[in-house]
Amino acid sequence: MKQENEQKELHVNNADTLLTTNTGVRVSDTDNSLKAGERGPTLLEDFHFREKMTHFDHERIPERVVHARGSGAHGYFELFEDMSRYTSAGILRHTGKQTPVFVRFSTVVGFRGSADTVRDVRGFAVKFYTEEGNWDLVGNNMPVFFIQDSIKFPDLVHAAKPEPHNEMPQASAAHDSFWDFMSLTPESMHMLFWVLSDRGIPRSYQNMEGFGVHTFRLVNEQGESHFVKFHWKPVAGMASLVWDEAQKIAGKNPDYNRQQLWESIEEGNFPEYELGVQIIEEKDEFMFDFDILDATKLWPEELVPVRIIGKMTLNSNPDNFFAETEQVAFHPGHVVPGIDVTNDPLLQGRLFSYVDTQLLRLGGPNFQEIPINRPRMQVHNNQRDGFMRQTINQDRKNRANYYPNSLNNNSPRPATAAEGGYVHYQEKVEGHKIRKRSESFNDHYTQARLFYNSMTAPEQKHIAEAFNFELGKVEHLHIRERMVEHIAQVDVALAVQVAQEIGVEFDEASWKAKLKDTAHNVADKVASAVSSKKSVTDSPALSMEKNKKEHIKGRKVAVLLAEGFNHEAYQHLQQTLLANGAELEVVSTMLGVIKAADGQQVEAKKTFNTTASVLYDAVFVPGGKESVQKLLKLGKAVHFIEEAYLHHKPLAASGEGVDLFAECRLRDVALSDGSTQMDKGVVTARDTNWQDLTEAFRQAIGQHRFWERMVEAIPG
Repeated sequence: MKQENEQKELHVNNADTLLTTNTGVRVSDTDNSLKAGERGPTLLEDFHFREKMTHFDHERIPERVVHARGSGAHGYFELFEDMSRYTSAGILRHTGKQTPVFVRFSTVVGFRGSADTVRDVRGFAVKFYTEEGNWDLVGNNMPVFFIQDSIKFPDLVHAAKPEPHNEMPQASAAHDSFWDFMSLTPESMHMLFWVLSDRGIPRSYQNMEGFGVHTFRLVNEQGESHFVKFHWKPVAGMASLVWDEAQKIAGKNPDYNRQQLWESIEEGNFPEYELGVQIIEEKDEFMFDFDILDATKLWPEELVPVRIIGKMTLNSNPDNFFAETEQVAFHPGHVVPGIDVTNDPLLQGRLFSYVDTQLLRLGGPNFQEIPINRPRMQVHNNQRDGFMRQTINQDRKNRANYYPNSLNNNSPRPATAAEGGYVHYQEKVEGHKIRKRSESFNDHYTQARLFYNSMTAPEQKHIAEAFNFELGKVEHLHIRERMVEHIAQVDVALAVQVAQEIGVEFDEASWKAKLKDTAHNVADKVASAVSSKKSVTDSPALSMEKNKKEHIKGRKVAVLLAEGFNHEAYQHLQQTLLANGAELEVVSTMLGVIKAADGQQVEAKKTFNTTASVLYDAVFVPGGKESVQKLLKLGKAVHFIEEAYLHHKPLAASGEGVDLFAECRLRDVALSDGSTQMDKGVVTARDTNWQDLTEAFRQAIGQHRFWERMVEAIPG
């Protein structure tokens, strides 16, 4: 009897997985089309063939015009602080409640097939499935944008995309059309400095900030309004790549950031982000030396502190990339009661364009019925029909799909404010119909200067190198000249550096005199207007280096070893790294089991032919005479270490592993001849005090980069 039941159960389980058509008809053969004879023509009546091919022909949808390359994850948001004083939004009032979210990270310019590590803005879009409907917080990893008015957005994207005559370069702004547009659009200067800083090449999605970019409103139950900007702060801290490393990763593993996000979640190292808000009272709208509705300006944290009110945790990967990550549709106008938009002219245009693109990309007006976009609450409206309609309304029972109606007792009817109906903030607006921008939007250099002056010396150096790379690709001299003039408005010394590198003549003395005269004229003109305005000239919050966290969660360490390695050193490091949320991967001369000198075994999942130092955050070489002798003879092992040193990464070696470091070109670094020591992020120890070694290495990994190294003479 038991065997018969098992066979019945097996039959049922197998039946559940039998191949069917989309209408549920079971398919007997999916390898051969229906023909008129074995060698005859295929017959039109083969409905399975037609369905299979039709779906295949149409299973690719148009990719996003921007943000085409993305990666998504599920998670939840939990509120720490009740914000009832500012908003009636339930998600910002009920502390301790967990709200489901779906997040999509993305690059902006590149096509779907481009690489993750290109220099670009990163999208950071969050869909909250709240009990009052979906709230989409659509942002980037930078708090400002290139333009002030969305009517310029098509021009910006046309300029940034590959040039139309040859569709090159891919996923890069290093070409003439982009810089031609930039050089003629001064409002973009602030954003350019962000993109060309280390923020433009984040190490991972787990190590980058997110910003709502626009100014929104919070409206409380009394109808009182406050201006707000939203921030995401990564719990793991901020970290970036270096440019040479980013370019190499694009070739070694173009899915680098995607893979890191996926693997971190699969391994339980869940990415976490604290939600912060900056709040300005309505009466203080005009008290700053910038316009708070200008998307090319940020609110300095020294003037408007960020208040942490909750945390988002990403703990689940999508089950299907296309159905979820590719079909998810965000819209900055998807807000819930208690959150409203402002007159930010960049935001106003996005309220139209997001829906407009989704109508084409996702097949029509019913894209909100796709499962990943559906709200978690019931939807009741009078919308019917259209492409991809999935809801089957009970119209035979409820014949009225209009309002007002008497056939269905006016159902569904609008909700009152007390019932949770959305009520827009009642703002008084008056003025002439005009195509003009507010004078308060006309300062294009002050905040670019603030950003640059807030950087550390290494960060400023990276910005100069990025300008040199980008503008060095520009063929037209007059475009390069215009850009140097814009840079001079921000910092003359930087303009001198860039001009020398890109072949532009630049008279530093005359420019300083010109800027001094201009500054006096502007000061005389606006002194009375701005004397009472709040301003800052330095903002430490803008620097990644000034805000380091000694946090190694999610960091990936390569352990280089061969047969005969010291297993005790390896084991101690492994325990320390895993306890702190870091990952460890053995790289060896072959895949599979590698035996230590004491007979212990570890598994090598990568060889020097299948990976590279750019895919790791740090490198460790355990001792073991036999192991190190093999590595010394392997040029790729030596290059692995030297390249990691070139990219300012932490390195560590124990015992005979120090001998391998001694053969590498680690310039100006002192190596240990006994106990543990660290010099410029290189940790070495000859003795067997594993606790000191691993703790020093853990601290070095937390620092991420060591810019004081002399690496100019080391070839890449």
